[in-house]
Amino acid sequence: MERLEVSELNFYFGFTQILKDINFVLNSNEIISIVGPSGGGKTTLLKLCAGLLDVTEGSIKNSFGSSAFAFQDARLLPWKTVIENIMLPIIAKNDYNKAYDEACSIALRFGLEAKDFTKYPKDLSGGMKQRVNFARALITKPKLLFLDEPFSALDIGLKRELQDFVLDSSYESGTSVLFITHDLMEAIRLSDKILLLKSDPGEILKSYEITTPKNQRDDEFVFAKTKEFLDDRDVINTFEIKVR
Repeated sequence: MERLEVSELNFYFGFTQILKDINFVLNSNEIISIVGPSGGGKTTLLKLCAGLLDVTEGSIKNSFGSSAFAFQDARLLPWKTVIENIMLPIIAKNDYNKAYDEACSIALRFGLEAKDFTKYPKDLSGGMKQRVNFARALITKPKLLFLDEPFSALDIGLKRELQDFVLDSSYESGTSVLFITHDLMEAIRLSDKILLLKSDPGEILKSYEITTPKNQRDDEFVFAKTKEFLDDRDVINTFEIKVR
């Protein structure tokens, strides 16, 4: 079975410890979110898991066959059009026309219109850039998707729409997801498991499992579960929430 296994992971920048004794397993067809305050090492942990930083102490074993990464900043190539950006992950291994057709198909699925296909990033709104970002990440149908707060700067409607795409990809393609967020409601809506990461140094304080099927998590469920989380003493202390 494909899995991502993180064991006894520590990480330092110079003499400063950023992550301490991180241990968790992400299984096939599972969504895990990492929540915690800013500066707690969440992005560093995600980059280590994605192989964007070198592991120096502990181990990360990734047996997933393929992976993709979507950043908070879309990071589109400014000299390439919408479709050319989406095609990037598959153009080297496919006939150009086939890659083009696949890029157009997924672009339409992500709510882009044909008139947008020849636009350059400078001509796109923030929401459109993020649609392109997700389309580019998912065009390869990755078995593991890394998400670095990709919804944080989006309006409520687009945020919900792209969250649904993540869930659809999990259902349809069996994509596993590891993502970081500050939004507890978002984590509750999407995750099978939530890891609470405290800061200075980043350390997993608690793991929460949500067993209710994702298609049954309506707004009422999410609101109730969020209140439950916000009443948790570890969450209160980690986020330094002032309780009246």
